[in-house]
Amino acid sequence: MSHAASPVFTPLAIRTMTLPNRIVLPAMVTRLSGEDGVVNDDIRRRYVRFARGGAGMLVLEAMAVHQSKSGPLLRIGADEFKPGLTELARRCHDAGPGRVVPQIIHFLKISRAGWRQTVDMLSPDDLDGIVEAYGQAALRARECGFDGVELHMAHAYTLSSFLSRLNPRRDAYGGTLENRLRLPVRVLERVRQTVGWDFPVGVRFLGEECIRGGYTIVDSVPIAVRLARAGVDYVSLSAGGKFEDARPAPGEPLYPYTGYSGDRCMPGSNYPDGANLYMPEAVRAGLRAHGLSTPVIAAGKVGSLDLAERILERGLGDLIGMARALLADPDLPRKWQAGREDAVVRCVYGNVCKALDEAFRRVDCTLWPKKLGQAPESDDAVPPAWPAAGAGLTAEYREGRVLLRWTAATDNEAVYGYQIVRAEGDGILVHHSSARAGSARFEDPRVLGGQTYRYALRPYDLAGNRGPLSATVAVAVPDEHVSPDWDVRVARDPGALEACTAATS
Repeated sequence: MSHAASPVFTPLAIRTMTLPNRIVLPAMVTRLSGEDGVVNDDIRRRYVRFARGGAGMLVLEAMAVHQSKSGPLLRIGADEFKPGLTELARRCHDAGPGRVVPQIIHFLKISRAGWRQTVDMLSPDDLDGIVEAYGQAALRARECGFDGVELHMAHAYTLSSFLSRLNPRRDAYGGTLENRLRLPVRVLERVRQTVGWDFPVGVRFLGEECIRGGYTIVDSVPIAVRLARAGVDYVSLSAGGKFEDARPAPGEPLYPYTGYSGDRCMPGSNYPDGANLYMPEAVRAGLRAHGLSTPVIAAGKVGSLDLAERILERGLGDLIGMARALLADPDLPRKWQAGREDAVVRCVYGNVCKALDEAFRRVDCTLWPKKLGQAPESDDAVPPAWPAAGAGLTAEYREGRVLLRWTAATDNEAVYGYQIVRAEGDGILVHHSSARAGSARFEDPRVLGGQTYRYALRPYDLAGNRGPLSATVAVAVPDEHVSPDWDVRVARDPGALEACTAATS
């Protein structure tokens, strides 16, 4: 059954570009670029793969607007980078229906010794240079054939640091909210001067800083209103990712996603689905209350069609940002639209990708086949199968966790992994996690004593075809916190406490 009528697949016009659906790939670090900042084959393959998957808009990873050394980061701060970016835009357009927008960024200096530049160190000439660098980079984005440009004002970087409530400046660029907005608005106005009003300009900033003393939605709502009135065409919201609570690592530059604010930026498996959705909900409501129809991208652990539809239907956002979910399966949009959500390779939100970035290594998905460096592609329609004797699934409780073991499935191409489903007691089996094909075991630490759990699993292949569900196994987790000398009547009847205490004294 096709889901083409779903609100997720309703086109949306943003100034001069029309998105074919509401799914957005937010800018995401890949560490595929070389030190020279030039588009290379790895970058082209990664984004062409995303484009083929069918997302409505691809926001390419942050590109530096200035000429200082930037490490493994794409650059757009000079005309020498235009040929590679032009070719990248063309290939993405040829590969899929989505619009392609680069995110452009300015960042402050930082050293391995722990020193970092802060916004109060910038002179008036420095600020003028930042404004002009953004304007010229945006113009290059247009000249390269991109469909729009996104201004990076989030996380630990320059414009976000001006917006922050911890901005230490004591001049016209710090203190009050209007002052903290001064440089971001100057940047936006200069960008508009260079690209004109017929070229979409979006902005990504924080719904909350998620640090002590940082701003919350109390500030992010008026920030969105001010930027929308200044000419922003869409608002993309993130959270956290700040230097202020980052954990230092000896010999490495400070990485802004190692503290609590980094967890909030990329909510892992210990956070509920849609953990950050109250932020776009508040910002969108604030924009509408001021008569502004600016679209808002909602993000923060959104991985299912049901949740995406609820976001749109309830007005929590106008577009769905999905970074890790699309990294795990770039074909998710096509599968959703074809009514094949059961074929999606679902992100486990284990944040191995985040850990790779933190270690300054190439960012891949832990679910991908080893050494492939890319999500696999296949049009195969034959699902995997279990051996004739079945999956041989067993479940064993050991030291606070349930250990599952099974016999490997087979496939005409290759088994990609295993979807693990779980139920509590007599409840319904629901998706719980995934395991790579190379594994035949899974540990579940999220269990409680005194509860019975049932498990089953389904193999899936490179195309996402699911094999048959295995036989279900059950395991009773003992309640290790109940003393054998304590009368169980207390648990059933708190009024028996006094009698039990008297009997044991």
